[in-house]
Amino acid sequence: MIKIWSMKAKEAAAEKKKPKTSAAQIRVQKDLAELEIPSTIKLDFPDPADILHFKVTIHPDEGLYRAGSFNFTFNINNNYPHEPPKVHCEQKIYHPNIDLEGNICLNILREDWKPVLSLHSVLVGLQYLFLEPNADDPLNKEAAEDLRQNRKEFEANVKRSLSGGTLKGVKYDNVLATN
Repeated sequence: MIKIWSMKAKEAAAEKKKPKTSAAQIRVQKDLAELEIPSTIKLDFPDPADILHFKVTIHPDEGLYRAGSFNFTFNINNNYPHEPPKVHCEQKIYHPNIDLEGNICLNILREDWKPVLSLHSVLVGLQYLFLEPNADDPLNKEAAEDLRQNRKEFEANVKRSLSGGTLKGVKYDNVLATN
């Protein structure tokens, strides 16, 4: 009888050492399993055991930004899906909705986030920002003003910035896709 109790105590101790799967991890696993992403979006998990932190590359196939390849980090905290993922652009790019520090102005990453939204919603939203930049809700006010005032100049600025050019004293990262 003592042997059985000893075995149960060892099993309980082993169970406590196993990392617990959080509700956020379960939801992220579900979101990832249901993802149907286009070939223009790639996901990368630097640590396959950590699905709450990963990278996304978006390579738009149309629009002004189609020549670029844009890298984002996703950091999901344990309150997901009640809080949106934290998404950050890793490159300095010229875009009305992405500031020079990589912060992103996308309503579903802020006030319009709802727990029914998923990672798919965020990926589609990010991709859409490259197809239709929004000058009405900017983080980069200069880029937004250029888009509103002179679309041709804005297009020329996007093209120059994608190749690592300098605009108004700001040096942008070369994000031209290599393929």
